[in-house]
Amino acid sequence: MMHKQGSFVSPLLSGVFCQCQADEAHRGSDPGGGVEDTGGPSFPPRARPLSGVNTGSCDDSCEPSYLCELCGGPEQDHRLKVLFQVLDVNGDGGICVNDLSIGLKKLGVHRTELELMKIVKAGDKDLDGQLDFEEFVHYLRDHEKKLRLVFKSLDTKNDGRIDKQEIMQSLRDLGVNISEQQAEKILKSMDKNGTMTIDWNEWRDYHLLHPADNIPEIILYWKHATIFDVGESLMVPDEFTAEEKKTGMWWRHLVAGGAAGAVSRTCTAPLDRLKVLMQVHASRTNSMCIAGGFTHMIREGGMWSLWRGNGMNVIKIAPESAIKFMAYEQIKRLIGSNQETLGILERFVAGSLAGAIAQSSIYPMEVLKTRLALRKTGQFSGIADCAKQIFRKEGMAAFYKGYIPNLIGIIPYAGIDLAVYETLKNSWLQRYATDSADPGVFVLLACGTTSSTCGQLASYPLALVRTRMQAQATIEGGPQMTMSGLFKHIVKTEGAFGLYRGLAPNFMKVIPAVSISYVVYENLKMSLGVVSR
Repeated sequence: MMHKQGSFVSPLLSGVFCQCQADEAHRGSDPGGGVEDTGGPSFPPRARPLSGVNTGSCDDSCEPSYLCELCGGPEQDHRLKVLFQVLDVNGDGGICVNDLSIGLKKLGVHRTELELMKIVKAGDKDLDGQLDFEEFVHYLRDHEKKLRLVFKSLDTKNDGRIDKQEIMQSLRDLGVNISEQQAEKILKSMDKNGTMTIDWNEWRDYHLLHPADNIPEIILYWKHATIFDVGESLMVPDEFTAEEKKTGMWWRHLVAGGAAGAVSRTCTAPLDRLKVLMQVHASRTNSMCIAGGFTHMIREGGMWSLWRGNGMNVIKIAPESAIKFMAYEQIKRLIGSNQETLGILERFVAGSLAGAIAQSSIYPMEVLKTRLALRKTGQFSGIADCAKQIFRKEGMAAFYKGYIPNLIGIIPYAGIDLAVYETLKNSWLQRYATDSADPGVFVLLACGTTSSTCGQLASYPLALVRTRMQAQATIEGGPQMTMSGLFKHIVKTEGAFGLYRGLAPNFMKVIPAVSISYVVYENLKMSLGVVSR
């Protein structure tokens, strides 16, 4: 879980602008290493403006550079050299993850290993696993420029400071409502001079070595993302920032999410196939249990039979994700939303419609997945052969059996999923967001898993009826029923419990599926160079 962001209170980090001043601090003169905040530009007492010299790749919005009167060098360069020397714990001229961890702890700053890996990955241009001084400077200057742009976007009053009202509004725009007291606590974590406002220097020092660039980005962690893949294909589509769309990072997120889904589905495929078998074949007279189901599958087709239907389940990830994302973006425009993220009701409408469009487009794949999972040894030679036999024996309509309950099931799933998620999110923020709105990985996974599970529980009877309808032709002598007829038949012959056949293996795969998805997703994001979230 992510630690609360520590403010850079150490003199070495927040106040030292040149090596000479650092030496004086060690000798005892000016232990704070900084200057009194008078509301003007922040620079050390022994520094003078550096005219005509550009010390970095800043644009006109950057602060002016200053020369140290003792050594004559640019103060910003010296500040970065001092910081590099402190963080280069073993003195080998490079900063690795371990160096960052030890060095930052000495300065009173705590970061998780994943956060430190993101920092090193973002700046490591020669891919040697560490940052040399040039890479370190490039990363920090690039990071500072991003932070300045965000600071300006949050400073809606354009007075050079961010107050609690601006904090609250930025979170409100992202669908997160917090009280004034909560906003004050977030402010206090960055406010070093007690003014209850954040100036540029406080903002920069607070975020300087944190992989998240801004408050909106931290809050974007709260939205549903592609990592919450439990193989049900009903999740609300991901949202991407304007910067991610402009730079092309969005497709890397989709690739990472799709690959993570493929790995997690493959790892949990035996439980998924068991669920389908129990949905179709279990009854009062044939109460297939988990151990009995696995034994049956292995006896009938060997160990590899546990993965029947998984190939199609993985193949359909790419087209479904792409169609859902494109549909979601178009629907956002149609409902007239100009914000990067939608409100709760807008997300529900846009997500449900996008899910319906995507499901309609790839639904024949859903039918093929079910038929392949239920097939007996030697029945089909592959996916193409399965499709041919279904078309020849049952016609094109067979590929849309169960379509109606599948479509209806999207609404309770998306609605309850979002409602539970928002409730848990706001509850956490009100109770625990004392210093930061960053929830941490475990909180995110817990909230996402709980809300997804509640959504599945509500839509499960419709999912079971859908599977039964898809599989009707595979049951010899079985009646061909409509959705309502099948509901009545199940309740009459098996009771209400019959609508929840296969629920146990379905829930058993949720936690491993989400955990595997998250680990693979995060590692692939770093491999693809995605560092924006």
